[in-house]
Amino acid sequence: MSRYFDTIPHSDLLKSVARRVVDRHVLQLIKLWLKAPVEERDGDGRRRMSGGKSNVCGTPQGGVVSPMLSVIYMNRFLKHWRRSRCGEAFRAYIVNYADDFVILSRGHAAEALAWTTAVMTKLGLTINEAKTSLKDARRESFDFLGYTLGPRHFRNGGRWYLGAAPSKKSVRRVKRKISDLLRPSNTGAWLQVCARLNRLLGGWAAYFSYGSIASAYQAVDRHLYERVCAFLRRRHKTPGRGTQRFPREYVYGELDVLLLNRVRKVSPTCAL
Repeated sequence: MSRYFDTIPHSDLLKSVARRVVDRHVLQLIKLWLKAPVEERDGDGRRRMSGGKSNVCGTPQGGVVSPMLSVIYMNRFLKHWRRSRCGEAFRAYIVNYADDFVILSRGHAAEALAWTTAVMTKLGLTINEAKTSLKDARRESFDFLGYTLGPRHFRNGGRWYLGAAPSKKSVRRVKRKISDLLRPSNTGAWLQVCARLNRLLGGWAAYFSYGSIASAYQAVDRHLYERVCAFLRRRHKTPGRGTQRFPREYVYGELDVLLLNRVRKVSPTCAL
């Protein structure tokens, strides 16, 4: 959905909440949360205020109850899908997480998309056109919840199969987080830096543990080793690239940096 959190209508959302919560004090508290002013920053870093008493739609991103409220409102669409027996009409399944969803249809994808667009309009929501498209999942891949799903080829023999792998965007994102953590201005003790680094890697690997993960893990491991070497080289004022003083065996052994390719065998804690 396009700007989903910002477009949820308060009146319909509160009706959905009232079907599940009967305590009027709780309902009043939720209403106050929805009306709370929010300070945000635009792309230039300038402050701006949004929300407030006059606001009639939107639940603040980062708000304590916003994730739950967004799921409650999304359930209106899912319930309408079930009651309209769309699964049978479109020979389809819907898979969703919060406001992200994929409709898997056999031969009726265009009709399912048209129906979805019309229902979202009635709910006061807008389909994100940039992220919405029709795909032949047997011939074209698509991204969903950080994974790329669709046709893949075995390395040996070239045969294809339907599978999943961490998306390129997800790999780029974790690389960027690694670089941000190992930036030159980070003067924390290595014990603390290593612990944060391993928590990041362990959490990423725990989520991206399904499907074809070898190439993504290798890409992250290469980037990780390069950034750790650069970080230690600057800290210890070592000339060159630092690979001789800090070989892989030392980084992944004595320093106990988590190696994704053996993540299931190595504890994500530091020994130093």
